Amino acid sequence: MSAALSAIAFLPGLALGSFLNVVAARVPLRRSIVHPGSACMTCNTDIAWYDNIPIVSWVLLRGRCRSCGATIPWKYPLVELVTALLVGACVLAFEVSLDAAVAALFCAALVAVSVTDLEHKVIPNRIVLPVAAVVLVAQTALHPSPEWALGGFLAALFLFIAAFAYPAGMGMGDVKLALLLGAMLGRTVPVAMMAAMLSALVPSIVLLVRHGSAARKMAIPFGPFLALGGIVALFAGGPLIDAYLKLL
Repeated sequence: MSAALSAIAFLPGLALGSFLNVVAARVPLRRSIVHPGSACMTCNTDIAWYDNIPIVSWVLLRGRCRSCGATIPWKYPLVELVTALLVGACVLAFEVSLDAAVAALFCAALVAVSVTDLEHKVIPNRIVLPVAAVVLVAQTALHPSPEWALGGFLAALFLFIAAFAYPAGMGMGDVKLALLLGAMLGRTVPVAMMAAMLSALVPSIVLLVRHGSAARKMAIPFGPFLALGGIVALFAGGPLIDAYLKLL
């Protein structure tokens, strides 16, 4: 039954992903996410509803604007697909529940800030802070415990110290994103941090091999790696911590 509900959740997940594309494109530019409607970024022509169907329209249009033929970046269908898969995974893991809704909100925020960090090198306060507040309140209400507030505080403090020690490698946006991770994950937030750091090593090593000492001046957005760590911890944090403790 959970698998069937997860498949059903895939469709609204696609719609949510389409909305996240708007959020990621407009919030860093301080533009309204409501008005005006979607338009081609090249010719500014309004996009008809039948050209705005998640993934399907992009495939039918072969990744090009109907009006001017400009290329529509592959990031748009990718964001829609990833969001839909994450929403489906939330329903599969938590069934149809408030926990699934909070998890889906958390995942949606991670997708949005990953895109903004990759494109604009910024993790917008207008995304991460309101979601962190909602998640903290929701987690505390659903599972009364100080661990959510404590997790958010300690995760943010950890990255704040890192940012203070090495400001060129860590930004305050990462600190605020850590606050969101801790508020959602509680005791499993260390898994998210570890997964983020390990995954960030891969591009760091590649840059070091290719560019040598010059790679130290090349900034890598850390937000997407924190987001990846958050997703790993959301779905597998508990078992990973239990497995680690058994090794001790």
